[in-house]
Amino acid sequence: MSMNDILQWTQTVLSTTPTRWQNLTQTLPAELLSQPAMPGHWSALECLQHLVDAERVLQFRLQAFLEGHESFPAFNPDSEGSQLTDRTSSQDLAAEYSRLRAQSLQALAKIAADDLSRTARHQELGMVTLGEMVHEWAAHDLNHTVQAERALMQPFIRGCGPWQRYFTEHMAKAE
Repeated sequence: MSMNDILQWTQTVLSTTPTRWQNLTQTLPAELLSQPAMPGHWSALECLQHLVDAERVLQFRLQAFLEGHESFPAFNPDSEGSQLTDRTSSQDLAAEYSRLRAQSLQALAKIAADDLSRTARHQELGMVTLGEMVHEWAAHDLNHTVQAERALMQPFIRGCGPWQRYFTEHMAKAE
């Protein structure tokens, strides 16, 4: 895969995720979106909140790379992430995600393949390249969307009786 491919593929992946979230939050009941896969796991709505927080972090890091900063801090979603409240609207959160993502896509469109070799020190991971972060951005997006959809599956899997055996790889299990 060429560097131009990864830029194009990442932009494509990143452009699809907000639409998926808009569809989920506009059509699914809040109770289902708020239900974790199991105690101690994130619900779909918590995954979306994390994606909003991470989008801000990734925008900051992208800017740090492009401005030639030597380092940037790590991000701990458990201690630094936003917390959902009873007043958090899933549709408002999806709209915020879409707004932030549109900004990110504009910034990514300005990156050239040569920029992907830029380096900075991640506080926790050490030296990283912009190319590695771009790869991580797409993987992170898909990971938490799959995690959210897995949480949404659980009540259906639990209630499908003998068909459960077809979903064993998707059943939430205690870690």
